Amino acid sequence: MALQAGIVGLPNVGKSTLFNAVSNSAKAQASNYRFCTIEPNVGLVDVPDERLDKLAELVQPLRTVPTQIEIVDIAGLVRGASKGEGLGNKFLANIREVDAIIHVIRCFEDENILREEGPINPIGDKEIIDTELQLKDLESVEKQIQKKEKQAKSDPKVRDEVAVLQRCKAHLEQGKSIRSLDLSKEEKAVIADLFLLTEKPVLYVANVDEPSMHTGNKFSEALKKVADDEGAEMIVMNNSIEAQIAEMEDADDKAMFMEEYQMKEPALNRLIRSTYKLLGLKTYFTAGVQEVRAWTFHNGWKAPQCAGVIHSDFEKGFIKAEVISYEDFMQYKSEAACREAGKLRIEGKEYIVQDGDIMHFRFNV
Repeated sequence: MALQAGIVGLPNVGKSTLFNAVSNSAKAQASNYRFCTIEPNVGLVDVPDERLDKLAELVQPLRTVPTQIEIVDIAGLVRGASKGEGLGNKFLANIREVDAIIHVIRCFEDENILREEGPINPIGDKEIIDTELQLKDLESVEKQIQKKEKQAKSDPKVRDEVAVLQRCKAHLEQGKSIRSLDLSKEEKAVIADLFLLTEKPVLYVANVDEPSMHTGNKFSEALKKVADDEGAEMIVMNNSIEAQIAEMEDADDKAMFMEEYQMKEPALNRLIRSTYKLLGLKTYFTAGVQEVRAWTFHNGWKAPQCAGVIHSDFEKGFIKAEVISYEDFMQYKSEAACREAGKLRIEGKEYIVQDGDIMHFRFNV
């Protein structure tokens, strides 16, 4: 589906360390100096889903395939990025290309890790990034207003568009992000081709020290309050510990390491699931003896669109879909038992697929 979440933040806050931890297909360089990351690193990340594991336990397929999302490690932004400071234009362009933002913020003290912004201040760090993105969006909106003002004199529709742009301009000038502006679907369409940076949904990661992994600290608590006010989610984690866990190939070693740190699962799992949700994605499953597999679709998609995720021919020649809910499959333990109990439904082209549906498509090309 090619949807991407970009990891952003100031230099040396733990972005590349986090990327190394979440990515199972690429390793970003993580070093203690500015602009260590210049070209964005892209990694495919498996989405942890216990439903897939439980289905595999029942079906016993030859292989189990999770769904994936793309995570992009974008270089650290600095104050003045909107004016081109620190290769800012390049980095802001990289952010423009992603669909959601994972904003990593340093919430620990360590004199050995370079920091140019003075004492640890997660709220101040967040505001630096917010301001740079808002200034860049303001520039984009003002250019669009100038472009459309002449047309607006003779075209009522363009006048309405300019009015929406003026609302966005005023909002940005107040130091607020576009995602907090209550725009209708039609109003959002007016600014869609601007790909505004502050319209993208955001997830905050408070990178804390080891003693604060489970409880957080004064820095993460301050950040949590701000995130709550925005209606955004925040995850507390120690990026270095998560990277160590991710590098372990032996399951027993990993379990022992996590037990030592009193962890039931890596915080990364929560991060990946939250990012998946932030991107507006859901999962349906196919289950057979050859393969149990998770497939990604957008909320609100109908059965033929979801069939097209497997292959375009499935969508073109869609006839019907056989559907079993995950809950019913867990209760009756097999497709045959679900069919016998009347829990297998036949759905047509207008069926809106639900998260967790187990599906088999009938098609003819």
